[in-house]
Amino acid sequence: MRLRYARADDDPGNAMTETSAFERSHAIVIDAPAAAILDYVSNPNTWPEWIAASHHIDSPDRPLAVGETFRERWGTRRGETTLDWRVTAREEGRLWEARTHAGFIGEIIVRYEVEPAAGGHRYRRTLINPARPRPPSAEMIARIDEEAAASLQNIRRAVEARARASR
Repeated sequence: MRLRYARADDDPGNAMTETSAFERSHAIVIDAPAAAILDYVSNPNTWPEWIAASHHIDSPDRPLAVGETFRERWGTRRGETTLDWRVTAREEGRLWEARTHAGFIGEIIVRYEVEPAAGGHRYRRTLINPARPRPPSAEMIARIDEEAAASLQNIRRAVEARARASR
């Protein structure tokens, strides 16, 4: 979807800039309680364990609540960048959402949802860029999907191991 918006730093004539909305979801079934899954992924300190692009987190070592903030050093193909995140939603054992802004891509929203499923609980991670400067290429989408598949497997392994250890 292409959107048009006026940037605040534009000239008084309000020249319009086109952007592209992007959303991608990936899911996996995990044999663990819903709260254990959501608590793991909503603790940003676990992110470097399961997502390769997350290099370092500056955050309390626990699941974060609405209004809390954290900083992430995130790797891109062009180098490392720092993202300042704010938690915007949390429903215990069901939903967690955080937002940041990256100058090269605009607003980034991550939404984590957990729901009952055969064999455990389905964990869904959704990445949203409401107003990208340009649409992602087919190569970028393939890379996002590949990284998400690896991340979901890492999350499942870690959460299921923790669940087994606590039984």
